[in-house]
Amino acid sequence: MKAPIVAICVGCPSGVGPEVSVLAAARVSDARPLLVGDEAVIRRAATLRRVSQRRIVVVDRAGLSRLAPGTLGVWADSAKLPHPSAFGRPAKEDGAAQLAWIDQATDLVRDGLAQVLVTGPVSKLAIATSGAHGSVDFLGHTEHLARRLGAREVTMAFASAELVTALVTTHLSLASVPAAITPKEVARATFWLARLLRDLGRAKPRVAVAALNPHAGEGGLLGDEEQTRITPGIRLSRRRLLKADVEAEIVGPVGAETAFRLAANGAYDGVVAMYHDQATIPSKLLGFGEAVNVTLGLPIVRTSVDHGTAHDVAGTGRADARGMREAIALAVRLAR
Repeated sequence: MKAPIVAICVGCPSGVGPEVSVLAAARVSDARPLLVGDEAVIRRAATLRRVSQRRIVVVDRAGLSRLAPGTLGVWADSAKLPHPSAFGRPAKEDGAAQLAWIDQATDLVRDGLAQVLVTGPVSKLAIATSGAHGSVDFLGHTEHLARRLGAREVTMAFASAELVTALVTTHLSLASVPAAITPKEVARATFWLARLLRDLGRAKPRVAVAALNPHAGEGGLLGDEEQTRITPGIRLSRRRLLKADVEAEIVGPVGAETAFRLAANGAYDGVVAMYHDQATIPSKLLGFGEAVNVTLGLPIVRTSVDHGTAHDVAGTGRADARGMREAIALAVRLAR
């Protein structure tokens, strides 16, 4: 059986995405990396990180079967830029190119030409203001991929050796979060987190569902979302897991600071967070540079780094590729 092809979208061309993609791909031994991005941008990143240009092979559909471990494939049909963008200064055309690379890499996996999708960090603002088709509603990979692939529901999760967490809400203003927390959404995130933990080897995962309000609402004194939204969501998740024959222990609502502290100490295998920063702050404190963003519920496997474009670091040769290496490794593992 041939090693799987990993479609790697290199991300913002003026950020660190291309260099961490090239550097991580150069160290892959159990898969065949296929970089989706402008060839000149990829070759510039290879030069910056001293990866041999001889390893870079531009391939089209007919050439995919000849892609071998140890080579760095570049998808021949990747959208082109007029010239590589200056480090740290996204050009006007960068946004459209980034969105095109996401879509092209996604389609490679959807169409069976690659087995898993790994994405580099993009500039959401550059994409959203690019005027490209599908850019107006772009808030991030999670929502965009759900629309492109027709997924009924998706869940954003982060996984590292120290912590695994999934989100009920994602890219929303904090003021919009309470209304977006419903029993159905709590059940969705809890279900998919338990599924992920099972796929990672936990036979009966222990999942804590975090509260929204301080001290889990103090019985309604500090808010009633725990009673009216989260607790019913936990009951709904248990029924859904039972129907799917997934064994899991679901507890909560647990005060968020307690849930994450106990998970970090091994009492829980994962935590369901109510909003973006409730999940990402502990995730990045405990495993920054190694945590992997996973989109659950898609018909394909998709992972990503847990960091941004780092325009201030781009071009210095100091970008840390650990996150991309972990993202590739987890994608290959989940595909098996």
